[in-house]
Amino acid sequence: MFCTSFERKDSMLKYMKQDEIWQGFEWTERCAGQKQLLDYFEHVDKKLCLSKDILFRTKVISAEFNTTRGKWLVKSDNGNVIHTWARHLVLCTGFAERRYTPPFKGLNDFKGEIYHTSLWPDRVVSFKGKRVAVVGTGASGVQVIQEIAGDVEHLTVYQRTPNLALPMQQSTIDNQSKWKFPHHSKYQELFEGTRRSFFGLDRNFAEINAMDVPADERHQFYEYLFAEGGFAFILGNYQDVLTSEEANGEAYKFWCEKTRARIDDPSKKDILAPIVPPHPIFAKRCSLEQRYYEAYNRNNVDIIDIRQSPIIEFTSLGIRTEQEGLTEFDIIVLATGFDSITGGILNINITNGNGETLQDKWKEGTWTNLGLSTASFPNMYFLYGPQAPTALSNGLTCIEIQGDWIVELMVYMKAHNKTTVVATKAAENGWKRKVNDVWNLTLFCGTASWYNGGNVPGKPVEPLNYAGGIPAYIAALTLCAENGYQGFVLS
Repeated sequence: MFCTSFERKDSMLKYMKQDEIWQGFEWTERCAGQKQLLDYFEHVDKKLCLSKDILFRTKVISAEFNTTRGKWLVKSDNGNVIHTWARHLVLCTGFAERRYTPPFKGLNDFKGEIYHTSLWPDRVVSFKGKRVAVVGTGASGVQVIQEIAGDVEHLTVYQRTPNLALPMQQSTIDNQSKWKFPHHSKYQELFEGTRRSFFGLDRNFAEINAMDVPADERHQFYEYLFAEGGFAFILGNYQDVLTSEEANGEAYKFWCEKTRARIDDPSKKDILAPIVPPHPIFAKRCSLEQRYYEAYNRNNVDIIDIRQSPIIEFTSLGIRTEQEGLTEFDIIVLATGFDSITGGILNINITNGNGETLQDKWKEGTWTNLGLSTASFPNMYFLYGPQAPTALSNGLTCIEIQGDWIVELMVYMKAHNKTTVVATKAAENGWKRKVNDVWNLTLFCGTASWYNGGNVPGKPVEPLNYAGGIPAYIAALTLCAENGYQGFVLS
């Protein structure tokens, strides 16, 4: 996203209240599917008239800051190269925009159909009666596996690390036996509560440590959270679940018992829900599932632990592993994840006024002030990016907090006749220390994942998310603004 001005020609946005935006839309699912999400996007677009200011099907190629003009020259391509001058450059690239595919030997030799879950075709893909491989068991892998297991002739899943998935407990407006839909009158209260919640959602940790609670009471509490479903088992767990190995181990033990009870085959139990945790529970993103583990009870579904039997190569016919040899497929689904958090930003050639690229600056590690901007790159901001709560928060909460702060900064600049703002090196050094210090207090620090760049070979392994929670993040942003945007130079 780039903006030439922060002012709107119409005053509708300025005066529209939050409840006016969601009024008139009826959610029918607890966890909305793609169609309902798209319907809601269209609803919001009609309310806010957003699409008139958006270039669709357009790829940003590069952005270069011109010191003479004090503006960014943004080059984009929608079939024709477009040059746009912008005072402010706001990178809304998302944390999972740049897909990652491991460099499998012979990948391009496969003659059947092959799809990456992040680049799914608009048409319907027929799995009926097909021999299918799914490589990867992250969020999209879980979705694909549970959806297609009943259609395929045979499904083989290639797993590197178990997904410690949680029961979604999906509910619809017509069947609220598992979860009650909040009344419209509660929406504003729920919305405001997201700013007080660690994760920016509708729950907070229980304000007590796990081992301070008797074992039977602790077990009952876990049962309650599990029955509620969704992310309750994370969001509502004991306050030390992300900092105490003992507390975390108790949560994993409960999850393991509940999950293994759903899997029939003993060998599959050990691959999908091992007795010894592969990593602290919640230290990697837990996906939500509806019938994922039951899929492995089907006779036509197998799973291969590629840590024990690595993938050797792809061939024209299928996939060869160390122990199983060649397994032939009609369709291969790559659910291999993303170059997360920084990948989308670094996929654009961004150059400051001194000829330095962002790729060069972040080659050995990421540096930001408040997870919003980086020194030496004036008038450039990023939302839902590195060193902000990002993947450890509700995305919309994080984005709205950051978006409001950036707009308020622009308004402040106009009121004080300032045209340029840039983070200081000292400020970003301080924020990086804070991000690292908080991270090292948690169990995230000992687990390689896309939270810290550990899933992409050669990428610096470092905390890419601020683990202090939404309230602490808001406090840091507020303090900066109240002190005249300390840590930034306005000129």
